[in-house]
Amino acid sequence: MAKRILIGEPLTSEKLDEQLLPKKMALPIFASDALSSVAYAPQELLMILLIGGTALLTLSPWVAAAVVVLLIVVVLSYRQLIKAYPSGGGDYEVASKNLGEVPGVVVAAALLVDYVLTVAVSVASGVDNIISALPGLNPFRVEIAVGFVILIVIVNLRGVREASSVFAIPTYLFIGSVGVMIAVGLGRALLGDVPVASSAEYAVEAESLTQAALILVVLRAFSSGCSALTGVEAVSNGVPAFRKPKIRNAQTTLTLMGGIAILLFVGLTALALLAGVHYAENPCTLVGFDCANNPQPSLMAQVAAATFGMGSIPFFVIQAATACVLLLAANTAFNGFPLLGAVLARDGYAPKALNTRGDRLVYSNGMIILGIVAIGVLIVYQANLTTLIQLYIIGVFVSFSLGQVGMVRHWRRALRDMRALSPEAARQQSARYERRSAITGLWINSLGASLTVLVLVIVTITKFTHGAWLVFIAIPILATLMLGVNRYYRDVEHEIRMDDTVHFGSSGDVAIILVNRLQKPVMKAIDYALAAKHDKTLAVHVAISEEDATTLQKEWAEHDMPIPLVIIESPYRTYTSPVTSFIKTYREKHGSSVVTVYLPQFIVGHWWESILHNRRSRRLAQQLMLVHGVSITLVPWLLDSSELIYGRRSRPLPGQQRGGQPVAEVPAHRARKEPENSAS
Repeated sequence: MAKRILIGEPLTSEKLDEQLLPKKMALPIFASDALSSVAYAPQELLMILLIGGTALLTLSPWVAAAVVVLLIVVVLSYRQLIKAYPSGGGDYEVASKNLGEVPGVVVAAALLVDYVLTVAVSVASGVDNIISALPGLNPFRVEIAVGFVILIVIVNLRGVREASSVFAIPTYLFIGSVGVMIAVGLGRALLGDVPVASSAEYAVEAESLTQAALILVVLRAFSSGCSALTGVEAVSNGVPAFRKPKIRNAQTTLTLMGGIAILLFVGLTALALLAGVHYAENPCTLVGFDCANNPQPSLMAQVAAATFGMGSIPFFVIQAATACVLLLAANTAFNGFPLLGAVLARDGYAPKALNTRGDRLVYSNGMIILGIVAIGVLIVYQANLTTLIQLYIIGVFVSFSLGQVGMVRHWRRALRDMRALSPEAARQQSARYERRSAITGLWINSLGASLTVLVLVIVTITKFTHGAWLVFIAIPILATLMLGVNRYYRDVEHEIRMDDTVHFGSSGDVAIILVNRLQKPVMKAIDYALAAKHDKTLAVHVAISEEDATTLQKEWAEHDMPIPLVIIESPYRTYTSPVTSFIKTYREKHGSSVVTVYLPQFIVGHWWESILHNRRSRRLAQQLMLVHGVSITLVPWLLDSSELIYGRRSRPLPGQQRGGQPVAEVPAHRARKEPENSAS
């Protein structure tokens, strides 16, 4: 019941197409991460430059310009990737097909790590903005962050379409409100009424920097500003979720996302510089700021307060919209992570459970795993944005770099194949168009590969000692585990592959019903065994005590049971070992008989009832499955309390009729006649 209230009724597979997204809904789903990053990317950029004092802030326009150029190149590069590989594998598929297995797995590992950090950073940043407006919530920072992750997981488990409806309004409200703030702030500046931030009056205790250290600070500011690029790859991973024409809609969404992100990033950076925002890595370095009793307001909060006034309605609207879109930016990861996990599972690099759609036609297992890991990261790092941001973007630039290098190889191979065409085929218009398209793609992706590799080097150098070394440990470990999973699946596939030279002959068919006491569940098991018409049917009792065995033999004779009873001794009071020995001895004496063991089992309706029963049947089944030539049949006996689950679970799905009599008219112990089978 609770599951249905939180997640909703199951959807049939036929409704999968209805879950596909139009562009207006795909933008908030796949672009919320990239769009929301403008709320903290300018903040991180200015914060790092402020380490060297306010004089270094004069370099921020040039650093921001470099970030914008890189963002344009990456967007153009991913448009090419979407066209060439629209199946949803993204950088992983590109690297796997063009660079080989290991680079592909490294890209996948990097993306999975980045998706986890996307959730952690986005939620931490959103909570940071909430606390900037309501400082009294600061002691509950971690609890609020964990609560929001749980909420986002629940919303996503309800399905892509419902999630897009929930997330559309906050995303568009953020774009509109921040756009209005930038227009008003820059308009005031043009009219001579420049907004002034609350931190503009604070001096900064700057560090004394050598020339080499100065260069390093500028590069570190650039790498922090590059967090504005996070989430760009999500569109290429989510192409299957778009409506047709999928490629065109995905490319359009990516272009809109890039254009909006650039405008907001440039506008917010410019407005922060005009307002004199001073946001320090260590708030206590701001001379005059009470860092002991007050949390440092975010850059967005300071700009909004300078533009509209602290405590004004527009201020709270912008803070609420920013907090919402930052929190919902985690939703990009909740779409990208499960889709990538499904692709990896299909390729054999992840558990197959990740390729299973849940009741609402989403890859729910991937979402739950992502939520659990992200919550763990938030708890470990206490939802501290400044600390978490140091781990960020490493993974995304690893995937950027290898993906772009893979695209270069893709276009070079395409051009090589075109050169191999006959002169007549090469002169065809379609061939000439494809050649021009391949040349354009080669140039764009070559530029993208060069810049992303360069930025990866910069990001690695500037962030490694600030915590990013953990990412460089996590990615190889995860990649190694994925390769191990693939080798395991490969070995299992080889082991169970059909081989015409192997034959499973048997010389007989015997049924064994394990009997503890003569009761109705045992009679039901005997009934099933006799109905199956085995060559031979035996009842076996494991004698823990001589008194119980004698009592059972007496009852067996009194009720004139139709099958013989075999008593086997168990001096050590165990069940599995005596039964296993009996089966092996029987097969040695009568040949390789197929043995079916029938085990009665109680089905209960209350969780506490399972504690009161010893669940011996399940344990016996698990152990007997290891015995060659044995199959297990669990015969359920529904106690009266099982109506609680059976009645609920037997409800028909919406629009579906139940065949046969209503469940309420069937006695509890006869409601299901089919036993649960499991072969070994």
